[in-house]
Amino acid sequence: MKHKIRIHLADDHQVLIDGLTNLLRTVSDFEVVGNSLDGTSIYEDVLHNKTDILLLDISMPAKDGIEVLKEFNEKGFPCKVIILSSYDDLKIVKEVMKLGAKGYLTKKSAGENIIEAIEAVNKDEEYFDKHIREKIFTNFTQNNPKLNRPDFIDNHFLSEREIEIITLISLEYSAREISEELFISVNTVETHRKNIMKKLNTKNVVGVVKYALKNNLIKP
Repeated sequence: MKHKIRIHLADDHQVLIDGLTNLLRTVSDFEVVGNSLDGTSIYEDVLHNKTDILLLDISMPAKDGIEVLKEFNEKGFPCKVIILSSYDDLKIVKEVMKLGAKGYLTKKSAGENIIEAIEAVNKDEEYFDKHIREKIFTNFTQNNPKLNRPDFIDNHFLSEREIEIITLISLEYSAREISEELFISVNTVETHRKNIMKKLNTKNVVGVVKYALKNNLIKP
């Protein structure tokens, strides 16, 4: 029998918890196993319920989401964490990702992205909703005069994330630097790099740079 993805919801608004619970219950592979209105007992609750994914708000009474992540770091992560927040401040996004969160969703995008986010993070991928991804990359492009962001890219076989990483590789960014710019782990960068090389049928960075120039991702 296929293992269901066990989900715990932590938010200080019961209405939001109820709405998300009803939505997640429409997915046969999901099981909502608990919820929390504050952060005081989240660690013990997710451990007891053998939770796979925690959807965690940042602003909660008693112990906020940042403190919960710090507790997870101290005791060992009992599950994977997706931040679900009203904030879209990149400083906050960067902080929670450094503390070990695997995904970040704004509440206004939750309805359309939450299922995809849970499925991605459960497969050990990092996930940002489109609004956050665009803010991250726009923040980077504003500080790099050699980078273009054309309206159309021949990316029928590449994901948006792969396009971003191709661009940064072409600008001679290291895996560590790419991870810092895009708020993802070095392991994730390396996985994308391998997939990109395979898709572009190239064994070195030269082929990646040629693709970036051809598709006007960077300026010569």
